[in-house]
Order: sequence, then structure tokens, then C-alpha cells
Amino acid sequence: MSPVKITTREAPAGPVLSIFGDLDYATAGRLRERVTTLTLRPGQLLVLDLAGMEFCDSSGITALIVARNHARAARADVALAAVPDHTLRVLRMVGLDQVFGLLPDSDAASRH
Repeated sequence: MSPVKITTREAPAGPVLSIFGDLDYATAGRLRERVTTLTLRPGQLLVLDLAGMEFCDSSGITALIVARNHARAARADVALAAVPDHTLRVLRMVGLDQVFGLLPDSDAASRH
């Protein structure tokens, strides 16, 4: 297991959180805490860049849902960028690929 690292940067559409390492039972709380402290404005897009994520269990999936709920409560949107194949497979199995916007990379939001 590798510890999770979360970085935040501002993009034209809204904040981008990049997740590195394992998003699992031991680390998902850090993402939930980080997301719920974000101040989002209506119409913004919160992007969760998963390019550096090595592993995601059900606790990690739950943290992604918490991020979506936080964004929706602020009348903002959320998208997952650069979702690793193993995580995308799980998202598709449970239908969350229909709930989250999916982007090829974190810069794609500014190209739309």
C-alpha cells in the first residue's frame, strides 16, 4: 500500500484535486475531508484527477461519491479525469460511469 497524496490547483472551470497512491479504507477519509472543505460556486466544475491513483477500494469509491454530493449541494458539477482502467471497470460494473462525468485528463475540462 502506498499512502495517498492529494494536491489542489485552480483551473478556469474550478478546482482540480489530484490523487496519488492508494485510495482505500485507511486513506479515503483524507479525500473526504479535503473535498468537504472546498468552497464551490454554482456552475463550477470540480475535477478529481485520478492519473496517479494506484488502487481504489469501496471506501475510495465512497469518497468519490462524497465529492459528487458536495459538488451537487453547491450546484456545481464533478468529473473524474484519467480514471485508471481497474477503477473504471468497477465504476462501470456499479453504474457510476453514468453518474460521474469522465474526462481523459484534468486539462480536458478547459477544452470543452
